[in-house]
Amino acid sequence: MIIGLPKEIKNNEFRVGLTPGAVGAYVQAGNTVLVEQGAGLGSGFTDQEYVEAGAQIEASAAEVWAKAGMVVKVKEPIECEYKYFREGLLLYTYLHLAADEPLTRALLDAKVTAVAYETIVGREGGLPCLAPMSEIAGRMAVQEGAKYLEKTYGGRGVLLAGVPGVEKGNVVILGGGNVGTNACKIAVGMGANVTVLDVNLRRLAYLDDIFDKRITTLYSSRDNIQKAVAQADLVVGAVLLPGRAAPKLLRKEDLPLMKPGAVVVDVAVDQGGCVETTHATTHDDPVFIVDGVVHYCVANMPGAVARTSTLALGNATLSYGLELAAKGVAACKEDKGLLAGLNCYDGKCTFPGVAEALKLEYSDPAALI
Repeated sequence: MIIGLPKEIKNNEFRVGLTPGAVGAYVQAGNTVLVEQGAGLGSGFTDQEYVEAGAQIEASAAEVWAKAGMVVKVKEPIECEYKYFREGLLLYTYLHLAADEPLTRALLDAKVTAVAYETIVGREGGLPCLAPMSEIAGRMAVQEGAKYLEKTYGGRGVLLAGVPGVEKGNVVILGGGNVGTNACKIAVGMGANVTVLDVNLRRLAYLDDIFDKRITTLYSSRDNIQKAVAQADLVVGAVLLPGRAAPKLLRKEDLPLMKPGAVVVDVAVDQGGCVETTHATTHDDPVFIVDGVVHYCVANMPGAVARTSTLALGNATLSYGLELAAKGVAACKEDKGLLAGLNCYDGKCTFPGVAEALKLEYSDPAALI
């Protein structure tokens, strides 16, 4: 198969879909790989490295999209890329369609076969292609939140770690999954007071155990959320319903309960956000203020640490990509975990969470392939 690697063009997105090492694996498996000129520079990979791995360099994105049978990306295509869609094209990338109706309809109208990293289920369970970016985003959430707590950025002027004789900052994490656990690691490491809320009591018991009672765990009820955020200096939104729109746990009516200059980092922004007042921002203009609360809602947080993110993403996505390159969409029929990643096929919506969120008719992918 001809594999296409275009340059990412979303605002301040420096990741790339394939490392030179991954390109070498595709080539060794008998594929042809076309790389847009300069595609890897943001992650520190030169065109020469791709050539040495066996790739061919193309001068433009249009050529890569037109010639490729399968396009590998990092982020979902943006509107100016919709013109490249065509029937039978296999797109392998993060999509987050439940929060993006225009992209979903463009994929369906063009009959693109779209496989989303974030809904592929691992052979041992879990979401292996989402996990590394969740880890990075969770760790960055506290790092970025700590920065925007500084007075010069509109925050409260609180140091999360505190100093002797001065109280520590309070970090509240909504969701104890992969993002929440990694946010917790950084917040605890900084020395903050940390509270994690989740509806899964077994998960809360696990977190209480691994952090050796250095954190507070609470059941995620409305009452507990309101009480926790009222004391928070930093709130991290870390809720995930795979492939579905995130539930609104922190509502607009809750913001007046919070301290002026408190910070919210909504990592769930890709799925619409778990904070009602969330809207996606960019690294160019990352924050906005509502009712005195600073909101950081960058939709591609890991893009800021592009080299780490690209290497981690490549580790997770390569094996599934090689399956798709070898067998096309038929690979989804043979691998149930990969089938869960199929969001659009032959003009039909094939992921239930997307269909539910966008009120589309759902088609069982197993019956279509």
